[in-house]
Amino acid sequence: MNGRQRSAEGTAYAILFTIGTCHLLNDMIQSVIPALYPLLKDKYGFTFAQIGIITLVFQTISSVLQPFVGQYADRHPQPYSLAAGMCFTLLGLVALAFAPGFAPILLSVALIGCGSSVFHPEASRVAQMASGGRKSLAQSIFQVGGNGGSAVGPLLTALIVIPFGQHAVGWFALAALVAVALLVRIGRWYAGMIAAIRSRRAQRAAAAGTLPKAKVRAAMGILVLMIFSKYFFNACMTSYFTFYLIDKFGVSVQQSQYCLFAYLAAFAAGTLLGGFMGDRYGRKYVILFSILGSAPFTLAMPYTGLGWTIFMAVMSGLVIASAFSAIVVYATDLMPDKVGMVAGIFFGLMFGLGGIGSAFFGWLADATSIDYIFKVSTWLPLMGVIAFFLPDVRPGRAA
Repeated sequence: MNGRQRSAEGTAYAILFTIGTCHLLNDMIQSVIPALYPLLKDKYGFTFAQIGIITLVFQTISSVLQPFVGQYADRHPQPYSLAAGMCFTLLGLVALAFAPGFAPILLSVALIGCGSSVFHPEASRVAQMASGGRKSLAQSIFQVGGNGGSAVGPLLTALIVIPFGQHAVGWFALAALVAVALLVRIGRWYAGMIAAIRSRRAQRAAAAGTLPKAKVRAAMGILVLMIFSKYFFNACMTSYFTFYLIDKFGVSVQQSQYCLFAYLAAFAAGTLLGGFMGDRYGRKYVILFSILGSAPFTLAMPYTGLGWTIFMAVMSGLVIASAFSAIVVYATDLMPDKVGMVAGIFFGLMFGLGGIGSAFFGWLADATSIDYIFKVSTWLPLMGVIAFFLPDVRPGRAA
């Protein structure tokens, strides 16, 4: 019992780094999907709209299920559900390696989406359980693992899949197996923490009434708009940045993957930076800095040469990424008795809006051009001005 109490009261860094590693492996696998787009487009003759539909199916499946998974976990914690969810990802990954056409590819990414829908809300709960009160830092360690995986995925795709073809995706199954083994160990720790979770429910329920319900709803609406502006822009970058570089500057497919890696690596670094800043300076101010601070870089990006375009993309990723951990923790502070559901909602929005954004920009690229969609998407961070209206979540404490 004393061991459980110490785990509950202090920051459990071993658990945080383990769950962050699992997030890295999970999102590395997921990032193979957009990194495959140039190969799949050439192999099967897909349109940009079909590319967008692949992303839409994957991210819609994930986004629709995540809030329900989180809500169920708040009421009935399932310590080994994380490992079970990763098995869906493993199955979808193997299916993707051998999918012969558009419909089987959609089924494969849907299975990966199911695994994601279980992983993210439950893993976010684990991060907060292990935080020892340093919630922004804990969420950032968890999130930077995912962003790191998203960055490494295209790099490994360029090194492994592009030279050897679609079947080489099967090698990523090894990462899924490692993640399953780690998540079984996390499940054992999670099971030991359930008693502590239940003992703190009354405290969380009392804290939930800190702000009036109308203010909570208004703040949640603002946060949703922040997620919209951030992930519509990010959807354009992750799905079409490679096509933009190939079309405008004539780089090779492999070189474009390295450039995407640079953007995603900066995104990962920005997430960790945002966690440190959120606990120290207040989450509201990190959100403001992140969304509005990226606007000068995004707005300049479509009008520069190759070197400056990559620089602007890296700076955009570094700054805009710092917001997500702050947004999730800010939202859970608004509703501290529903951590799993809130995490599920925001991770679901992240995937859902990203999927819709990818499909929308794919349709728009077919109707206009790749260059045009980048000029449109770079205005989205300016929506961050609405964050000025966020209230302080807890008077006297960092919001």
